[in-house]
Amino acid sequence: MRERELSGSMEDYLETILLLQKENPVARAKEISEKLGVKMSSVTNALKHLSEKGFINYDRYSFITLTKEGEKYAENIFLRHEVLKKFLKTVVGLSEDQAEENACRMEHVMDMDVINKINKLVDFLERENVSQEFKKYLEDN
Repeated sequence: MRERELSGSMEDYLETILLLQKENPVARAKEISEKLGVKMSSVTNALKHLSEKGFINYDRYSFITLTKEGEKYAENIFLRHEVLKKFLKTVVGLSEDQAEENACRMEHVMDMDVINKINKLVDFLERENVSQEFKKYLEDN
């Protein structure tokens, strides 16, 4: 996988296509537009770019699917997102919406070594019940 080859915006498109494909076998440009809150022209440009890079199968007015390489890249983005969101919710104590919003921004700049260590930290803190103690500390201070 050619990690970190895409901009954060392009990674968002890949992640969105992955999530849409988990619901249906294919994604549609209109669904991507709605999910990301962007204009169709922006979606079309992004899809052309991702297709040229070999991450998606796309022809104008057709369904969109991830290539094997695109799927691996998108799964990596999704994993980073989920780990960061869990960390922000369970350890830092952010609300669901705050954790989602911040994880979406952070996922594009952190490498997998950092993500893996954060994931291990969350597991350790949950196992030792430290995250609950930290939440209480935040409430009291």
